[in-house]
Amino acid sequence: MNNVGRILSVLGLVIVALSMMPAYAENSCDDLKNFKMAQLHVDSVDTVTPADTIDFGMPILPPVPANATFCRVLLTLTPTKGSSIRSEVWLPPQKDWNGKFLGTGNGGLAGSLNPPHVAMRDAVARGYATAGTDTGHVGEGEGWSLNGAWALGHPERVKDYGYRSNHVTALAAKALIKAHYNKAQKYSYFQGCSNGGREALMEAQRFPHDYDGIVAGAPANAWTGISAGFAWNTKAINETPESALPDDKLAVLQDAVIKQCDLIDGVADGILEDPRRCVFNPAVVQCTNGDQADCLSAAQVEAAKKIYQGPRNSKTGAQMYPGYPVGSEAVQWSQWITGPKADQAFYATELFRNMVHEDAAWDLSKLNLDADYAKSVKKIGPILNSDKPDMSAFAKKGGKLILYHGWADGALTPLGTIKYYERLHAKMGAAATAKFMRFYMAPGLAHCIGGPGPNDFDMLTPLEQWVEKKTAPDTIIASKYENEYAKLLGMEQSEPLRTRPLCPYPKVAHWKGSGSTDKAENFECRADKK
Repeated sequence: MNNVGRILSVLGLVIVALSMMPAYAENSCDDLKNFKMAQLHVDSVDTVTPADTIDFGMPILPPVPANATFCRVLLTLTPTKGSSIRSEVWLPPQKDWNGKFLGTGNGGLAGSLNPPHVAMRDAVARGYATAGTDTGHVGEGEGWSLNGAWALGHPERVKDYGYRSNHVTALAAKALIKAHYNKAQKYSYFQGCSNGGREALMEAQRFPHDYDGIVAGAPANAWTGISAGFAWNTKAINETPESALPDDKLAVLQDAVIKQCDLIDGVADGILEDPRRCVFNPAVVQCTNGDQADCLSAAQVEAAKKIYQGPRNSKTGAQMYPGYPVGSEAVQWSQWITGPKADQAFYATELFRNMVHEDAAWDLSKLNLDADYAKSVKKIGPILNSDKPDMSAFAKKGGKLILYHGWADGALTPLGTIKYYERLHAKMGAAATAKFMRFYMAPGLAHCIGGPGPNDFDMLTPLEQWVEKKTAPDTIIASKYENEYAKLLGMEQSEPLRTRPLCPYPKVAHWKGSGSTDKAENFECRADKK
């Protein structure tokens, strides 16, 4: 073979070798220990395998298998001198990476990475590079109900919690993705529920370029109005010793509502497709001869009326925030509103004590709702609330948003989310809203998870289809399983007991009149006549 032939032969081998190489290659997990970025410190890096477990920090959710291999990077972000934001970024192997990034929301007053871990576990198993944050502080307490003492005297921590932490975490995660895979993500998504839903809307409103698509569930996006409602409800059930609503009286209320209104939607299933169509007066179950087990006292009826009504200004009667719909009183009211250790009393106290009054000795006995609500709106509303009705910047850059809320939510009233959507719809107009947003109400869904209705559904996949293939979502199928937590616990799911379509608001699922009412295909979405 002459020299020219040898050269061509060698070049041929090189070309073949290059053609067999991946377009890009990931760096090792350990390499990220040396990652450098302003206002960021890599605290630790390790590789997690399916043999490892993830602890969600909740007694009802025991540690579960990791269900995927990934590089786990722990960070501390310091965008200001008063900031110390702990975040995590999980990076699957390049061969398993779907080329996308998913940011995840936190819950309550945050202060822990346990809530993000729930969503991150599922995300990394789906091939996502994913991230979450404690939002800039370490909370104290049990489970996910961590207190707000961290906010006292720390205004930068309040801002980190309010809006900054998820933004800087997204920037850090994207930089780590590029460093690890030598390539940026194709698409970025964010998904959160409850406070995570507030965070989701905050991202769309304040930082419209962080994400291409966002899922916001049951958002606590009007924290000031929500906290006023929490305080109002607590006062209502503690007005007199006779005002308390024990669990058996909640069942009396719910049974009466269902008896009166279940068939309005044409299906006797114990669930109201739209509770607003039920005009219910709790006085119909008021006792006529002393306090009995199957009726409510006059004081209890009054307390229920106030919870349905929602907080109002004592002088002007102006509504501060919506009340609660009827039909799911026995689902979550005990945990959130009426129980001896109700979560709403806890959260109202923590917010007004630590962020509004900044007084460690303050408690709800000192509440002046009219004045304190007004003070909260002025002082912390601009930091915590993500209820601005104008999302034109997010829509203009091509962002897509799916918003949803459960009708059986006993934590955050679904009527508040409906009010927000209607304000947004009025501000931006029907055509503009439809181009970037879909809103779904889920009958029988409790707070983010569980509840008596079909409560298991996937909002992320239709969001991907909308962003990546320009296919806007329509009906989304929700399922009801015997074990509500099987998927979360890494267990096999049985066949669903019931399926039902979730309809783009304001449409509602209607039974076609034939076929099983446990099958989604026997329902159609249409708007109710007003």
